[in-house]
Amino acid sequence: MITAILLFWPALAALLVLLIKGQGAKKVAFGAALVEFALSLFALSGFNTENGGTQLALNFPWIESAGISFSIGMDGISLLMVLLTTFLVPLIVLSSFKHDYKNPNVFYALILFMQTGLIGVFVAMDAFLFYFMWEVALIPIYFIAAVWGGENRIRVTFKFFVYTIFGSLFMLAAFVYLYLQTPGTHTSNVNAFYQLALNSGQQSWIFWFLFIAFAIKMPVFPFHTWQPDTYTESPTQATMLLSGIMLKMGIYGVIRWLLPVVPMGVSQWADLVLILSIIGIVYGSIIAIRQRDLKRLIAYSSIAHVGLIAAGIFTLNEQGLQGGVIQMLSHGINVVGLFFIIDIIFRRTNTREITSLGGITQNAKGLSIFFMILLLGSVALPLTNGFVGEFLLLAGVFQFNYIYGAVAGLTIILGAVYMLRMFQGVMFGTKSEATESFTDLTLNEKAVLIPLVIMVFWIGLFPNTFLSISEPAVMNLLTIIKR
Repeated sequence: MITAILLFWPALAALLVLLIKGQGAKKVAFGAALVEFALSLFALSGFNTENGGTQLALNFPWIESAGISFSIGMDGISLLMVLLTTFLVPLIVLSSFKHDYKNPNVFYALILFMQTGLIGVFVAMDAFLFYFMWEVALIPIYFIAAVWGGENRIRVTFKFFVYTIFGSLFMLAAFVYLYLQTPGTHTSNVNAFYQLALNSGQQSWIFWFLFIAFAIKMPVFPFHTWQPDTYTESPTQATMLLSGIMLKMGIYGVIRWLLPVVPMGVSQWADLVLILSIIGIVYGSIIAIRQRDLKRLIAYSSIAHVGLIAAGIFTLNEQGLQGGVIQMLSHGINVVGLFFIIDIIFRRTNTREITSLGGITQNAKGLSIFFMILLLGSVALPLTNGFVGEFLLLAGVFQFNYIYGAVAGLTIILGAVYMLRMFQGVMFGTKSEATESFTDLTLNEKAVLIPLVIMVFWIGLFPNTFLSISEPAVMNLLTIIKR
């Protein structure tokens, strides 16, 4: 029951927010998001971390004649993604309090509707329910970006929408085929898909249909071209939702629906996927080094980070999968924090160009500290959250192929280059005209950044808090893959 409440509460709250006029909508949305986080902690308290199977499940017929059910539940991987979502959404809402968006009730209702879609993706145990929630999550973010985005928002969001719908059709086709391969009256339950005895030819083309859908969402090179423009043109809160949570839908889809359903297809194409992922790491990092717009720099850095996560997952070993799961958490926390800091700088200076900034640390010691901590987490400094995930991911890739591991390891070096150069250009040096009267963090801004920084150190210092939740599910998944 708690899983169903987690799923439907944001949608109900969104309907309430729609009825509220003026700036009161943001406060109600923030309160509703906090309730959702509390519900996720309650779910955690009732979760058996030693059980690798599905827990807190609910299953009843949806389209009974077709064998399609409303089946939801969580294993350790799902739970961590739900916790990430419910932790970040209140902070994303709170980060918007200094913005005066037109029609705020619609803006915040769309965020909550999107949260329902995100939670639905992470808890769905039926293929068509998963597909439905996948689309539910897309629609609100499209309107948020298209209505409240920058001057090029229509062109950019149309490209994003077309890319995503294109991938979704591939996924739907694969799901329909898998559904028709189930025995008897057919079912779309995930466990029934796991038990299918498909030959290598079938698994090969299904692999590509599913991989394209998930690779676009992540995104993995060369399916990434929608991402930098969309991140740049979207309002900051939409960028946070896209980078902090929504791209995890693609990675989660690979873990839940690709690896265990078509393991022979994965084995057949794993080398190619790792090569594409590693190209993405190097490409994203080099392009990030050349960026002068702060938002675009972080957008390209995200491509590099996701490339490493994808590479680790496709190694099909425990280190790679565990590293992928913990890095999803770390990346979500770091990237949301960095985009928020960029938003703070933009609101005070009206520019995101590194060459137009400088000397901010002279007036904003607090901002400098928070910025540096999140930056160091992003470049995987030991004792921060990024180190745990990247260490496990690189260990997994080295175990798979040491040459791939050596090239993938460039992410640490190149990441330090573009992140530290960005920090130096923005925070140090001589004040520019734009930063002359720069002010330090407000109480509201600290309220957003403090929980993020706490998580940077919590994951970095006590990673077993989270690894112990996902480990039984990861081992169960590996058993299914290698059966």
